[in-house]
Amino acid sequence: MPYDVTQPTLQGMTNIPPPAEELRLLDSELWQLDARRAQLLARRAWLVAALQPPRPAPAAARPRPETGASGVQNLLLLLGGVLLTIAATAFTLVSWGHLGIAGRALVLGAVTSVALGAPVFLLKRGLRSTAESVAGLGLVLTVLDAYALHQVAFPRTGGAGYTAVASALLAALWTVYGLLPRTTELRLPVPCALVAAQLPLFFWAIGSDAGAYVVTAALLTTAAFDTAVALRVTAKSVRVVGAVGAYGLGSSGVLAAGWLSWTASGPSAAARAAALLLLAAAVALVAAWQEAGEKRTFGLAITSGLLTVAAVGGLACSVLPELWTVPAYLACGVALLAAVRIRRLPDAVRRGTAWASGAVQALAVLWALPVVGLVLLAPVGWVSRAWTGAPPDARAALTLDASWPAHAAAVPVVLAAVGAVLVLVVRGEAWRPRALSGALGLAWATAIALPAVLELPYSVGLLMQGATTVAVVTAAAFLRETAPRFTALALALVTSLSLAFLSLATQAATLTVLAALIALFASASWQSRLAPFTTPAVLGYAAALACAVGTALGWQPPHTALLVLAVPVAAALLAPRAGSPATVPVEATGAAAGVLAIGLAATDLPLLALVLALCGVITAGTAIRPDRRSVGYVAAVLFVLATWVRLTAWEVGTPEAYTVPVSVPALLVGHLRRRRDPRTSSWTAYGPGLAATLLPSLVAAWGDAHWTRPLLLGMAALSITLLGGGHSLQAPLVLGGTVLTLDALHELAPYLIQVADALPRWVPPALAGLLLLSLGATYERRLRDARKMRDFLGSLR
Repeated sequence: MPYDVTQPTLQGMTNIPPPAEELRLLDSELWQLDARRAQLLARRAWLVAALQPPRPAPAAARPRPETGASGVQNLLLLLGGVLLTIAATAFTLVSWGHLGIAGRALVLGAVTSVALGAPVFLLKRGLRSTAESVAGLGLVLTVLDAYALHQVAFPRTGGAGYTAVASALLAALWTVYGLLPRTTELRLPVPCALVAAQLPLFFWAIGSDAGAYVVTAALLTTAAFDTAVALRVTAKSVRVVGAVGAYGLGSSGVLAAGWLSWTASGPSAAARAAALLLLAAAVALVAAWQEAGEKRTFGLAITSGLLTVAAVGGLACSVLPELWTVPAYLACGVALLAAVRIRRLPDAVRRGTAWASGAVQALAVLWALPVVGLVLLAPVGWVSRAWTGAPPDARAALTLDASWPAHAAAVPVVLAAVGAVLVLVVRGEAWRPRALSGALGLAWATAIALPAVLELPYSVGLLMQGATTVAVVTAAAFLRETAPRFTALALALVTSLSLAFLSLATQAATLTVLAALIALFASASWQSRLAPFTTPAVLGYAAALACAVGTALGWQPPHTALLVLAVPVAAALLAPRAGSPATVPVEATGAAAGVLAIGLAATDLPLLALVLALCGVITAGTAIRPDRRSVGYVAAVLFVLATWVRLTAWEVGTPEAYTVPVSVPALLVGHLRRRRDPRTSSWTAYGPGLAATLLPSLVAAWGDAHWTRPLLLGMAALSITLLGGGHSLQAPLVLGGTVLTLDALHELAPYLIQVADALPRWVPPALAGLLLLSLGATYERRLRDARKMRDFLGSLR
């Protein structure tokens, strides 16, 4: 009988089972309910599947046609038209000679008339595609008629002249044919007529031997005609053909006109080339004015502006000296900016003109950059010629290993002119800071190039470059806008470097320039926004000045290194007071100066040890700061290196003299760390310090034929092992025990060898066999214990 969960549960009634029995009855009843529910669900699923009707198999999908009926039709018509065209061409070129004059005229006239007249009847019946194909065949036949006419009636006529006349007549004929009332639906004749219209002027110019100027004019005139058609005609196919012709022939004509202008031998030739370029510019400007697209208008306006500059600039260069070629083009480019003031012009046209002017000015600046680069980079050559004597002038100081560029006299004019344009013309809020930065850079480039261009004396050149450095540093200090300020600061650093190299010609110039640069950048470092850049510059030039002073005093490089160490000292003192942005640059410069001092002292070991120790003192002083605690490791390394170098200078070959100074501080640091954090592993605290001495000593002991080193090493290893065991430290115990064992083996090795020679040959294999048996027995015992544990765990189930 199932357990009744609704029976009373009040205390005192005699039919209430104990709690454990009641729980057992509830679990049994729930299990029976779950089993019954599972059976019923399985039966229901079978019944649902049996009552559903069978689904028919999906019908096979019909293959989708790969092309439509119109596509097949157009392909067939195209192939038919091509085949008929090939047949007509073969007939005209091959079979023409078998017929008489009357037969020839009759055949060609009849076939051409049928081909041109058939589209009218086909269009009436709605066969437009067929009519297009037949019309195309008729147009090809008219070309063949023109060729046949030349062969029969005008065999002695020049090919270029006849092509010009024939193409003009064909263009007119196809245009009339395409505009007839009954053939206006055809889309092929009028575009073909425009294609034929590209040839008459060009071939007429070639046939008449008119020269390059007339041929170029023919190209540009045809391009102008194409431009007018592309702008005025509404049919898309005609506009596309017109645009392709305008861009293609226009580009060819512009290139030819530009070459004629560049190679013009005199004002007359330059004037004719300028007229051609102005024609192209006018066509581009009209197209830009009439064009509806913003991007196309902008591009055409730029093209028009550049062509105008090429025309007027080429004309001006024909009467000016070659020196003023670039300034002449630049003046024309600047004059383009007047078009920006014309309000009647569309905005896109005015912007395009302004961009064209900017492109001309940018090209002029690029032309001037080689001179500026020479002024900045050529002074580096004085490093290998330091203090050999002042050159005669500023240009000679730059041409030690390079030649002076031609026509460099115009460079300051170009740079100053573009800088003035940037200051006076650019007024937009977004572009004004960039323009000021560019103007500042151009003024700076003008100033540093001027002494070499004018061939001023060497000392005057130094003064002008120094004044330029002062000017840009002052500008960086007083400018409020970020972009111009950083531009000025970068220019100041670059100019100061070039000036420092340039001053290497004489001792006095070097010392004076370096001291002046230190004073200049030190005064600029009072501004916090400049300090991250100017303070490292002060330290760098101070290191250079220290080297120069040491050399001037006749000191050897190792002694000069002691003077250079004043820079790391100053950096360590300035870094915490320089502010957060300047701290890292100052410390990095001080570290670089320290490396320089170490390099200078490398040839004198006692002085090198002193320099390393002093660097360690400086670094340790820096490590006192809470945010630079990690620098203490660098100080420790420097002290160790100083000790090693000093020992090497004393010709000490004992390895313990090198390792003990490392191990003692390392063990002391490890002991302090373990006291502060008892959880620190002994390998971390004592492992490096012990290994630094024990391992090199062990290697030395194995190669030592005397007994003193092995004995001392063994005693030290025994002491370390006992200390490790007494304090339960793994690292001293393992390292000390290992070294002690190996040291003992080294000492007992001769006796072991003697014993091995005295033993019979069967003893080593027997010992090896015993060892293997013992290992096997141990392995078997462990496996047996594992099985027992497995059986015990299994019994717990």
